[in-house]
Amino acid sequence: MTHDIQIIGGGLAGSEAAWQLARRGFKVRLSEMRGSGDTTPAHQTNGLAELVCSNSFRSDDSDKNAVGLLHHEMRRLDSLVMFAGEKARVPAGSAMAVDRDVFSAEVQRALEDHPNVTVMRERIDTLPASGPTIVATGPLTAKALAESIVTVTGQDRLAFFDAIAPIVHRDSIDMDICWIQSRWNKRNEASNEAGDYINCPMTKEQYLAFHQGLLDGEKTEFREWEADTPYFDGCMPIEVMAARGVDTLRFGPMKPVGLDNPRDATPEFPQGRWPYAVVQLRQDNKLGTLWNMVGFQTKLKYGAQIELFRTIPGLENAEFARLGGLHRNTFINSPLVLDRQLRLRGGEHIRFAGQITGCEGYVESSAVGLMAGIMAACELAGRDWSPPPRSTALGALLSHITGDAEAETFQPMNVNFGLFPPLHDIKKKQRKEAYTARAKEEFGTWLKGLEVVPA
Repeated sequence: MTHDIQIIGGGLAGSEAAWQLARRGFKVRLSEMRGSGDTTPAHQTNGLAELVCSNSFRSDDSDKNAVGLLHHEMRRLDSLVMFAGEKARVPAGSAMAVDRDVFSAEVQRALEDHPNVTVMRERIDTLPASGPTIVATGPLTAKALAESIVTVTGQDRLAFFDAIAPIVHRDSIDMDICWIQSRWNKRNEASNEAGDYINCPMTKEQYLAFHQGLLDGEKTEFREWEADTPYFDGCMPIEVMAARGVDTLRFGPMKPVGLDNPRDATPEFPQGRWPYAVVQLRQDNKLGTLWNMVGFQTKLKYGAQIELFRTIPGLENAEFARLGGLHRNTFINSPLVLDRQLRLRGGEHIRFAGQITGCEGYVESSAVGLMAGIMAACELAGRDWSPPPRSTALGALLSHITGDAEAETFQPMNVNFGLFPPLHDIKKKQRKEAYTARAKEEFGTWLKGLEVVPA
C-alpha cells in the first residue's frame, strides 16, 4: 500500500495520530522499531502503545481537574487511546487506570484491523528528506534518529531521567497488616466499594529506618555523560525525594492524611487513626493480581529494592512482578524548533508529536498525537487548521509547547490550570469549575467549526 503520510513511532502519540488520519481516509505507514529486532531500555513487549511506567491516566474528573478535562476533549474527538482505555479500565477511584496488556492489545488491534494503516516493524535512523511525516518516537528515541534530529534542528537535546515504580503480586501482600481504603473514605462510584488502594502503615520508627535505607541503598551508577542530567519533578525517584529532607516523603507519596488504620482502633478513635506514614498500592491489571507501588519510582539496584521494600509492613513476603528501573528521556526544545502546528521550522513536512515535544504524561502525549494527526489531515485535505482555544485543555497544552513556554527554561509539562488564561474575577474555590465550564463551552464551539475531512 502506498501511503499519504509516514508516522515514526508506535507509542501512544503515534498510534493516536495514525488513528485520526486513517479514519479520515488517509493511508498511513506506521513505523515501529520494536519487533524488528530492536527495543528500548524500558519496554517489555513489542505491543503498540505499551505503557512503561504507571498504569494510570490520572484524574477522570472533567469538572474540576485539568487532565480530566483533557480526557473529555479527547473523547469528543473520538480518541483511540481513550476508547482503548475504557476497554482496559481497572478500579482506581476517581482516577482512570488500565490493565496495561489489555490496553496495548486494544490499540494494536484497532490499528492493524484498519484498512488505511500499515504497521511496519522497522527502525528509522534519519529524518525523511521529503514527504509528510510525524515523528512520535517518544522519550526513548533511538540514538541514530536522535542524532539526526539534533543535526536538523541545530539544538542540543535536553534530557532527564524517568524512573519506573515496582509492581507487587497481590497474593504476596499481608492483608492482616494492610487494609483497603481510598483517602478520606472516597468510595468507587462504579462499584460503590470502600476504596481502591492497599495501604501499608508505618510507625515513626519504621518510617525513619526506611528513610535511612533509601539514603544508604545502593543506587544505579551513572555514566559520565549522564551525571548532570536533571530529573523531572513529576517522576522524581523516591530516594531523591528522601534526600531533600526527612519529612519530604510524608508530605508526598507516603502522606498518611485521610487514611484511618482499622488495625489501630481505640475507644477514642473507633475508625482507627492515621499512621505516621503510609505506602499505597494501586491495582495494575483487570484481574487485580498486580498492584503498583504508588509514587515509588526508583533508581535503587534490584537487590537493594527487594531488601528495603520488604521492610515495609505488609510487604515482608512481597513478590515483585517488576522492580523499579531508570531510563533516560529525550525531548526537543519545542518553543524554539516547532511552529504553532508542531511543524519543524525549516522542514515543514515534518511534525513532532508526543513526549518528544516536551509534554509529560500518557494522556498529554496522546493528546499531542491526536492534534498532530488532525493538523496533518487538514493539510493533506487542503483545509485550514484553526487551533483549539487556549482556554481548552488541548489548546492550553498546544500553546505551551509551541511557544508560550520560556525556551531557556523549557521542561516537560503536564496539563494543568496554570497553562489556562486566568480567571481573576472568580473566587479561588470556584475557579476549577469555572475553568472547566468555560473550556467545555468554547471547545464545543471550536469543534463545530473544525474544518477537516469528517471522520
